[in-house]
Amino acid sequence: MALPVFTEDTSDAEMDRMVKHADTAAQFLKSISHEGRLMILCHLATGEKSVTELERLLSARQAAVSQQLSRLRLEGLVEPRRDGKTIYYRLTDRRATRILDVVYELFCKDD
Repeated sequence: MALPVFTEDTSDAEMDRMVKHADTAAQFLKSISHEGRLMILCHLATGEKSVTELERLLSARQAAVSQQLSRLRLEGLVEPRRDGKTIYYRLTDRRATRILDVVYELFCKDD
């Protein structure tokens, strides 16, 4: 993967396209830039989990987990599924998994 090289010859249309993509990327990164949301995504990367499972895995209260899940749902990164009284969540954006792989490689591996 090569990053683009911008020169004085870069067209306005190409620069506008890059600005649009930069805005999209910034919004995506903001949505995962909270420790709680990041940990939820890490757990969901291994498969669907109930809210109760996430509470236990994160050692967090239901209100805190629900608040972060709400933000992730709003950003389109997770999707709920109800089974009786239990609500399960799963990842819906594969970009999150790719980012988590890089974050793990850079910050967690061989820790």
